[in-house]
Amino acid sequence: MLGQLLHIALRPRKTPAPELLTSELLNEETFYPAFTKDLKNCRSELLIECPFITNRRLDQLLPILQSLKERKVRVIVNTRDPHTNEDEDRRDDAHRAISKLQHIGVHVLYTGGHHRKLVVIDRSVLYEGSLNVLSQNNSSEIMRRIESVQLAWQMVRFIGVDKY
Repeated sequence: MLGQLLHIALRPRKTPAPELLTSELLNEETFYPAFTKDLKNCRSELLIECPFITNRRLDQLLPILQSLKERKVRVIVNTRDPHTNEDEDRRDDAHRAISKLQHIGVHVLYTGGHHRKLVVIDRSVLYEGSLNVLSQNNSSEIMRRIESVQLAWQMVRFIGVDKY
């Protein structure tokens, strides 16, 4: 009886999207080269969701983000409000980083309790995993890169970013 229940519970209900079968797994070392390549090919929109932002990581990405803005790419960053950080140094660092983003024209949204780590590029490339794109420093992380208009749009609808 228990074996039958486990078999039923573990059986996939739907066939996985073929894009997931050809997706790429990246770690903290391989993510940024792949991400940078995708950013250079970005034509219309970049959405980054990460709860934390640091100047150290942002300074590495700022030139390419500025290039995107110069090419009239819509750039949206959804993060936590720095005021919620109890560490004063981290809070101040995040404020400075967000000011840099806003200075180049990035639209910054604050979401309470936010902990998602996502990137959607031109609503056709989706990264999802554990890596804080705008703050990652010294940790082992994973991101899955998926080329799929259908899955990118599904994520955009799921997070509801279009209402902003």
